[in-house]
Formats: sequence, C-alpha cells, structure tokens
Amino acid sequence: MGALARALLAALLGILLTPAPGALGTNPGLVARITDKGLEYAAREGLVTLQKKLRETKLPDFFGDFRIKHVGRGHYEFHSLDIPSCELSGSALKPLAGRGLSLTISDSSVQVQGRWKVRMSFLKMDGHFNVHVKGITISVTLLLGSEDSGRPTVTTSSCNSHIRDLDVDISGDLRWLLKLFHDQIESKFRTMLETKICSMIDKSVTSDLQPYLQTLPVIAEIDSFAGVDYSLTEAPRATANMLDIMFKGEIFHLDQRSEVPFLAPAINVPEDHDRMLYFAVSNYVFNTASRVYYQAGYLNFSITDDMIPPDSIIRLTTKSFRAFLPLIGKLYPNMNLELQGALLRAPLLTFSPGNLSLAPQLGIDAFVLLPNSLKQFVFRLGVVRF
Repeated sequence: MGALARALLAALLGILLTPAPGALGTNPGLVARITDKGLEYAAREGLVTLQKKLRETKLPDFFGDFRIKHVGRGHYEFHSLDIPSCELSGSALKPLAGRGLSLTISDSSVQVQGRWKVRMSFLKMDGHFNVHVKGITISVTLLLGSEDSGRPTVTTSSCNSHIRDLDVDISGDLRWLLKLFHDQIESKFRTMLETKICSMIDKSVTSDLQPYLQTLPVIAEIDSFAGVDYSLTEAPRATANMLDIMFKGEIFHLDQRSEVPFLAPAINVPEDHDRMLYFAVSNYVFNTASRVYYQAGYLNFSITDDMIPPDSIIRLTTKSFRAFLPLIGKLYPNMNLELQGALLRAPLLTFSPGNLSLAPQLGIDAFVLLPNSLKQFVFRLGVVRF
C-alpha cells in the first residue's frame, strides 16, 4: 500500500507545498496535472505491490469461548495465521473534488490458513484450517495537504472493507465439534479480517507513506551554482476528473539566494483530461533562470572566426568588414576579429496566446586579434530586440 500511494503522489505525488522564503506570491511556476486516466494507471500498477503486502501480513490470533448443550463449556483458539495467496482483481483511484483521492478495490479474494485448537474439561484437540475469503471490497479516502517545508501530507480520512462470502474449512479428527459453532467462527474471522485490512492500510499511510513524503527533496541542484525550488505553493487541488499539483518552479543561486523582484503569472491550464499527465510551465521559470545566469555572467559570449562554419561567405576578418567599416581594412589588413557580447540586463520571456517573445538588450564589442596576441578594440554595437 505504501508503494501504491507513493506511485500515486510521487507519480503522483512526490508528490511539495507552501511558498519558500522570499516568495512574493502564491502563483506556481509549474503545474503538473494527473488525470483520472493517470490515476487509474497508478492504481493498476499498485495492485501488484498491495498483493505482495497482503501476503507478508501476519494476522493476529483470535480465540473465544463456547458452550455445547449437554456437553459443557470450552475454549477455541486459531493461531499461526498467514495469507498464502490473494487476488486483487479490480481497483479504481479517483480524485475527490475539494478533498483528495478515493481508492476502491473490489471483487477480490484472499486465502488464509493456520492452525486451531480446542480445549474442554475432558479433551484437547487441534488441526489445520483454510479460509477462503471472496468478494472483498475496500474503500479508502486519502486527504492531501501540505506542511511548512513545502512537502505534501497525506492522511486516511476513512476506510471501509466488506467481505461478501467466507468459507471455513476445518481439518482434524474432531472437526465436527467445531462445526457446532461454525457460524460463530466465521463471524469472528469476518470481523477480524475486515478490521485488519483497514488497520493495515491506515498503518501503511501513517508509517510508510507519510514518513516517505517528509524525506522528499524540494530543492535540486542544476549545476555548480544554480538550483531549482520545486516545493508546492499550495495543497494539491482535486476536481472530478483530475489532480493538479502546483510547484514553485523558481531557479535561484545556491550561495546567494535573493528575493525575486517579479511575480509568477497565473497559469490557465486547459481542461483537457484525455492523457494521463499534463505539464504547464509559466515564464516565471525561464525568467528566474535568466536572472540567475545573467547575474553570474553566464549569458556573455565570445565569437571568433574559427567558430564560423568553413563554407560561410561571411568571415570574422577585417577584410569581410571592410565594406561596412573601410577604415578597419586599412588599419588592420587581413586580420581576424573577435566579437565579445554581453547582455545589458536579464532578458525576459513573455508568453501570450499563440505567441512567445524575448526582448534582449545586447552590447557587442569587436576586437582585432593582433600578431603579438594582443587585442585591439575597434567598435561597439548595441542590439535591441523589440
């Protein structure tokens, strides 16, 4: 069950939640949408793990007293219970609008085996038993929330399990005696199994899934100086057909993180849910990256003639530029040039319906590469993209 929920919240969700320090608004930079189809896939994959979990589950011993008319009182005990096989046939994982997720497992079966013993005043007996449990239905509601660290939280809001049919097969020389209170034994088995199933699921969420979510990283390094903050800006939003997870999506300097001077714009994600997973990215992600790399000087560049394709008709030489700047050709005949470009400010990317625009302001300095390995500044260009 722990792996099922992890696949759900972490596919799903690793699923990351309140703004980090320095945030100016609550709009996310990145939205991941998991549709009902994606949740169905996670549920199918999780059934395999849940079946394994059930087979590893140790059931508690149970016992009781009985009285047989004209025979007397006695005590029975069923122990060494295990689950050699189980078959989970169908599952559904659906979003619950405004709440979280609903997990339903239906039409499933489990086999339980173990030993029994009965003690009365005049005899003791024991033997083996098999219980075939059929028509198991499990319904679980998972509430999704957030904590201050920016990680998701999950709790079990409700759990119900129901067993349609239960058949107890008891072996032993005096098994006829147990059959005298067969209904009582079946009722005990039914109550114990229904309780144990929900107890196991609640423990899995509390002891496995929630501690796992608390270890999820909310920051990752991109390179030696930049990182990305992908904590969540709020708790995941569930609607009738999908689950939206809102990530901060801020690129920042690892050593000198500072407040971003602009807000993340609102993201309008289309209401499509034909595919399992959708991603929506705002210009906030790109523009925080632009700001960091600009401040670090990584957006500067240098171009020399050996970087130009050999078949290009334009070369970075004083000869090629003689038509535009005749004086260069006269002062520095047949010499190579080097262009050094630097952005005058961090370029901002803008999204609009059907359009993407970038307006950089660029300064380019040209240098002649002299024979003595020195560089001589010759001209400057200013480039602005409107």
